[in-house]
Amino acid sequence: MGKILAQVSVRGGTHSARICGICTAALIAAMAVSFSGCSKLKPVDVSPLINTGMNYKAVQQLKSSKISAAEVAEIAEARQSGFTDDDCVAIYKIYKSRNQAFDAGDAITGLMQVGMTDSDILELARLNDLGLDWGEFQAMKLAGMSNAIVMEEAQQRADGKSVLSGAALARLKNAGMHESTLLKLVQRAVPDSESRAILSARKRGISDTEILRHFTGS
Repeated sequence: MGKILAQVSVRGGTHSARICGICTAALIAAMAVSFSGCSKLKPVDVSPLINTGMNYKAVQQLKSSKISAAEVAEIAEARQSGFTDDDCVAIYKIYKSRNQAFDAGDAITGLMQVGMTDSDILELARLNDLGLDWGEFQAMKLAGMSNAIVMEEAQQRADGKSVLSGAALARLKNAGMHESTLLKLVQRAVPDSESRAILSARKRGISDTEILRHFTGS
C-alpha cells in the first residue's frame, strides 16, 4: 500500500510539475507578445527630419503614413540635398502606393547634385526609374546631356523599349552630334545595337540630318 501511495505521489508530483511547466511557458510567451506589441507601438524617432528644417506639417504627414526609422534616414538625406518638404512627402507617397519601402535617398542626392530638378526626380519616381538606372542618368548629366534627354531615356525604358545607352549617347555627343539629334534618336527608340553604326557614320562626316533619315528607330 505504501508503494502504491508513493507511486501516486510521484506521478502526481510529475503531473503537477508538467502543468507548472506548461503554465510558465505560456506566461513567458504571453510576456513576449506583450513586449513585442509595446515595441511596435513605440513611435518612430522623426528628429532627423526636424533637424533638416522640415516643417511640422510635412513631418506629421510622414508620421501618419507610418514611416519607418530606415525611411526617416532616407527622407532626411533627400531633404538635405535640397529636395523640398512637399516633394519629400510626395515621393514617399509614390513609393507607398506601390507598397515599396522608400530607399531613394542616395538617388535623389546624386541627381540633385548634377542639376536634375525636383519635378524631374518625382517623374522618375513615378516611372519607377530611381532604382539601378539612376547612376546611369547621373553619368549622362555629367557627360553634358540635357534633362530632356535623360527624361526621354527614362520614359522609353519605362515603356519597355530598347534605346541608346547613356555611354553611347556620350560617345555620339563627343563626336560632335547635336543635342537635338540625340534627343530625336532617343525619342525614336533607336536601339543601342545601332550605336556603333551611327558613330561610324558620324566619324565619316555624315551629317546629323542624314543620320536621322537613316536611323528611324522602332
